[in-house]
Amino acid sequence: MSTLIWIAVALLLVGVYLSWTAGRLDRLHARIDAARAALDAQLLRRASVAQELATAGVLDPAASIVLYEAAHSARQAEEEHREVAESELSQALRAVFAETQQVEAVREAPGGEEAAGELAAAVRRVPMARRFHNDAVRAARALRRHRTVRWFRLAGHAPFPLAFEMDDEPPAALADRPT
Repeated sequence: MSTLIWIAVALLLVGVYLSWTAGRLDRLHARIDAARAALDAQLLRRASVAQELATAGVLDPAASIVLYEAAHSARQAEEEHREVAESELSQALRAVFAETQQVEAVREAPGGEEAAGELAAAVRRVPMARRFHNDAVRAARALRRHRTVRWFRLAGHAPFPLAFEMDDEPPAALADRPT
């Protein structure tokens, strides 16, 4: 009789562990979804501010076209091409705002101080949001690699989480601006 009790206790402990692990994995997937939504919001904000600046008439025509095209492509990109489009927007921002004179020209325009501050804030927030998302993905991947998770299929039918890899280096002229 005591053997049956020990077997029942062992099965109960294994069940509690599996339930706890499945709950942890579920929370990680929810964290990934929330981080992805925050990343998408920051990327959209950055593209919107860049597009607004490109159409404001404060930049020279060539810079306006480059920035507008990159921002428009980033906003309209399909999910499978999003990383490339966002990287191209980062490159366009670095090309347009490579020198502080361009930022100063924007600041001198009516409403330009606010626009430059908003762009600087958006450019700084994208790498943070991407880092939070990729950290959550890394944690979920590490847990999903455990044998127990695979053997008991604790991840269910959730897709394997993918990191968002893009060039998010801010332009030097905007990176150091206080907001």
